[in-house]
Amino acid sequence: MLTPEARMEELVDRLRSQGHRMTPQRMAILEILLKSKEHPTAEQIFKSVKTNFPMTSLATVYKTVSMLKEMGEVLELGFHDECARYDGSPCPHPHLVCIKCKKIVDLDIGDTDELSQQVARRTGYRIESHRFDFYGVCPQCQDDKE
Repeated sequence: MLTPEARMEELVDRLRSQGHRMTPQRMAILEILLKSKEHPTAEQIFKSVKTNFPMTSLATVYKTVSMLKEMGEVLELGFHDECARYDGSPCPHPHLVCIKCKKIVDLDIGDTDELSQQVARRTGYRIESHRFDFYGVCPQCQDDKE
């Protein structure tokens, strides 16, 4: 797996080769997506970028994230009761989701492709993608007394 810096370099080269302009705002959005462990919303990305680039619009964030999704470079994690969150790691992988504070953590449990292939063999489906999330209460929320 590439470091965030190496992935950033690779992604910038790919975007430029496809004719996309690499503005400072777009670079900041990419950096947030690739380095964040928090799986931010578009609004969180916007707030972060706006501190250094006050003229940035929320539309710029949405357009950039949408372009990256279409390229398969960002995962959109949609949940039924909240805004979409974004993951800069495009390979499907499991997540832990706290049902109290809504924190999302990447879970490294090995290769989930084997499970995907097993499902395909058993069902006859051609698996295009998968999403595997675990829901629970994180240790910090467990410690909070209600």
